[in-house]
Amino acid sequence: MKNTKLFLGIALVALGFASCKDEKETEAQKTVDTYVMYVDSLGNVASLDAKGNWQAIDADYQMRSVEADAALANLKDKIAAQERIDASRAKYLELKAKVEADLTADQPAAVVNPKQQLRNALFGEGKIGDDMNFNWVNASNIHRVYQQFIHTAEDRKDSYSREDWDEVKLMYEALDSRKNTVEKEGLTAEDNRKIAGLKFKFAPMLKLNRMGAKSEEMKEAKQ
Repeated sequence: MKNTKLFLGIALVALGFASCKDEKETEAQKTVDTYVMYVDSLGNVASLDAKGNWQAIDADYQMRSVEADAALANLKDKIAAQERIDASRAKYLELKAKVEADLTADQPAAVVNPKQQLRNALFGEGKIGDDMNFNWVNASNIHRVYQQFIHTAEDRKDSYSREDWDEVKLMYEALDSRKNTVEKEGLTAEDNRKIAGLKFKFAPMLKLNRMGAKSEEMKEAKQ
């Protein structure tokens, strides 16, 4: 009799364990199914709705994705479930790339003021900003910096206004000031000589064109 009761007790525990295990697997399967269906449903969301609510959609997706990954531990056929999750994840990433590209396209282009455009042309994109920091100019690159600056100014001289020439003069003087520092930091005699040659030709051109632009401006003002 005692053995029978013991057997029945063990059976009930085993049955309860199996039932609990089956319940966990059922819930896990449901979680994966819900994740897959959710991603599929996003494909039916209108583009404007998706863009307007994208932050909320992405946050919801991330939560469901984590839950789906955690559910794998309670599934027998983990390989098949993982394949379904991976396929949905790829589908979501494709949708995300499209929506984010649309959002970027909708943003107004940054307006670069004329002064910054001039500096970008003379020195390179974003090299010189409002802080007027020339620390990036060193003994190994200063000759190339002078070359780009002077050749750019020469090529565009006919399009420069008086304000442009004032800015060119300001930048030129700032570059010369940096050169004084660089000379003490290992500037080679050869590069120094090449820079001197560039400056010798550029200085008169800068002076004449700046004066000419001022004269033209005054003439137009009188008219």
